[in-house]
Amino acid sequence: MPYFFYQGKRCFYTCSGVGPPLLFLHGNTASSQMFQFLLPFYTPAFAVSCLIFWAAGALSGCRSFHPSSGSTRAATLIRHLGLGPVFLVGTSGGAWAALNAGLEHPDLVRGIVADSFDGRTLHRGFDRELLEERAAAKASHQARQFYQWCQGADWEEVVDRDTRSLVRCAREGLPLFSRPLEELQAPLLLMGSREDVMCRKDLEAEYQHILEILPQARMCLFD
Repeated sequence: MPYFFYQGKRCFYTCSGVGPPLLFLHGNTASSQMFQFLLPFYTPAFAVSCLIFWAAGALSGCRSFHPSSGSTRAATLIRHLGLGPVFLVGTSGGAWAALNAGLEHPDLVRGIVADSFDGRTLHRGFDRELLEERAAAKASHQARQFYQWCQGADWEEVVDRDTRSLVRCAREGLPLFSRPLEELQAPLLLMGSREDVMCRKDLEAEYQHILEILPQARMCLFD
């Protein structure tokens, strides 16, 4: 698998397809494995790259995921591949990485899709809900299989580190963006599902607030 160096560590990625460059950014406790069944829909029209933020043995030393992290690694990959402005598709935690990449490196980002994105802040009670959700997931055979599929044998370490990172972020009120969101220049599409229990309950209202401050943004919610 090809890789580039970031802060002295090897970061792995995949490339497939032809056309305008598109970069997928996966969410917390997942990996680029989650995109493998979607790629056939995109590769006929896009040159698709998938950045692995973490995975078993694939990204040494980068195994906790603050919501604003990942943006510099994404920009480093874009430059490593010699790409012009790219489309970024980020889901969950990957959406924060995509938006921060757009804020920090506007010359590298052509457009952003933020899917299942919790918004400008971590909602009240986020830390409690996350701890409950992660405990239930670790007790679920299906969830454990998903984690192992994404992370490998040491999946529990990855999940626990990510949980601690996000709980600290919520309790200390750490900023989710490196710059004010109002400075985003790239077109933005907000996507999500109204019945997604993993997202904030007021997802549509939060998206509406973002539309008010970003005239180039659009929203697409599924029932």
